Amino acid sequence: MQRPIRIGTRGSDLALVQARTVAAAIAETNGLDADQFEIVVIRTTGDAEKERRLADIGGKGLFTKEIEEALHDKQIDLAVHSMKDMQTVLPPDLIIDCVLEREDPRDAFISPIARSIDALPQGAKFGTSSLRRASQVLARRPDLEIVPFRGNVGTRLKKLEDGVASATLLAMAGLNRLGLSEVAKEPISTEIMLPAVAQGIVGIERRVDNEEIAHLIAKIHHVETAITMTAERAFLASLDGSCRTPLAGHATFKNGQLKFRGQILTPDGQTVHTVERSGAAILAAALGADAATELKAKGGPAFFATW
Repeated sequence: MQRPIRIGTRGSDLALVQARTVAAAIAETNGLDADQFEIVVIRTTGDAEKERRLADIGGKGLFTKEIEEALHDKQIDLAVHSMKDMQTVLPPDLIIDCVLEREDPRDAFISPIARSIDALPQGAKFGTSSLRRASQVLARRPDLEIVPFRGNVGTRLKKLEDGVASATLLAMAGLNRLGLSEVAKEPISTEIMLPAVAQGIVGIERRVDNEEIAHLIAKIHHVETAITMTAERAFLASLDGSCRTPLAGHATFKNGQLKFRGQILTPDGQTVHTVERSGAAILAAALGADAATELKAKGGPAFFATW
C-alpha cells in the first residue's frame, strides 16, 4: 500500500489511544514505519448527543454508524472500536476478525467521598447513564439516586469534582489505557459485578474484500480474547441486547476451558437472574447462546416486557 493506512476512530482521548495502539502494533509486527499510518477522527452521533441517554436515541450503533459508513465508502481502511459499543449484527460487507488482548474487564468504583458502593451515604447520588450499571448498583443499594452521567472519562471525572454525583463507575480498561488507574477507589471483582459484554476488548473492523488489511492485522490478533468475546457476543445477540436491556456477561478462557457467566436484571435492580456455563473453546458461541436461552426461561415474558 503506497498511501498511508487510514485508521478510523472516534475522537475521545481513549479512542485515540486505542487507535494509536493498533497502529503501533501493526507497524511493529509488519516492519512498517509510524508515518505509514493516518488516524482519521470521525464524529459519531453518540459523541454529538452528550446529554440524552443512549437508550433514548438509538442504542449501541450510535458510536459506530458514521465510522462504518466511512469504512464502507473507502474513506478509511480499518476502524478501531471498543467492542462493548458494537452492535451484534455488522453490515454485510464489513467484518471484525481481529481483537487485541483484553485489558482489565472490571468496573472501577470512583468517588471523592467513599471507598466503596456500600460506604456511600444513604440516598447519595450515583452518576451513570448505563442501564446495566444502574441496575446492578440499585440491586446492591436501592436507596441510591441514579443521575444521568454521560461523556468521556475526563468529563465524568469533572462532573464528580463538581458534585453532580457522589460516585460513578468507569471501566478499568479505559482508566488503565489513559494512565488514570489511580483514580479507582475499588476495582470491583467480576464475581461481585459482571461487566458489560466485551468490556476491555478493542476490535478492528475492515471490509470483507480487503485482503491486504486482513494480512496486516492477522499478526496482532489475540485468539484467547476472541474466544471469550465470541461467547459474550453470542449471549448478547441471543438476548437481542441493546442499551435498553440491563444485562451483563463475562467469559474467561484458561487451560483450554471456557467459563461464562451471564446476568439479566430489571431496571430497578429488584430482580436479578444469573447463569453459568463452561465448555471447550469450540463451543463458545453455543455456550453464550444457551446461557441466554436459560435466562429467557428464568425471566419469562413478563420480565422482558419491563424492558
